[in-house]
Amino acid sequence: MIQYITNTVTELKPLLDAGLTWVQLRVKDKPESEIEHLAEKALEIMHSYNAALIINDNVHIAKKVGAHGVHLGRTDMDVIEARKIVGNHFIIGGSSNTIEDIKYLMNAKVNYIGLGPLRFTETKQNLNPVIGLEGYKNIISQLPVLEKNIPIIAIGGIVPNDVKPLLEAGVFGIAVSAAIGKASNPAKAFNEFQEQFQF
Repeated sequence: MIQYITNTVTELKPLLDAGLTWVQLRVKDKPESEIEHLAEKALEIMHSYNAALIINDNVHIAKKVGAHGVHLGRTDMDVIEARKIVGNHFIIGGSSNTIEDIKYLMNAKVNYIGLGPLRFTETKQNLNPVIGLEGYKNIISQLPVLEKNIPIIAIGGIVPNDVKPLLEAGVFGIAVSAAIGKASNPAKAFNEFQEQFQF
């Protein structure tokens, strides 16, 4: 599974045509009205493809526009508080960097967990400590057997060659921003990632 993280809607249609089904809209340092407008535009596009839209950070906008879910970073609203606002039907994802983060998010009953970063990336400000491939193996190996079914999404500077080793380490999917969004042909770049899941 590939989650595409973007701050715009301009390249969504070609990516959705290529098979993308999961988008996280991450817009920082913009007025709420602008974020809400972008979310509405994104959702309008996503509906016609039956694809899921996740809003980064802003629980109230996610609920107001009728997005499918919200993704909360380690310094954003607490996931337990967010669940009270959006209800049980809403997808809530949380960011993690350690096994302790993951255990907390599991207890808070998130739907998926973003774990990373794999390596340094300029896409994300205030980057958490890099964990590398060995970090994924180590952290996922510590999960209790019954809890290994929670989707762990790898994030942070991921390129196509990283996909198979990450899947072998136990992640469910990946989140990608720059490697697709800044490519000269985003749909082609997306397909290169997709091909790595077919083994």
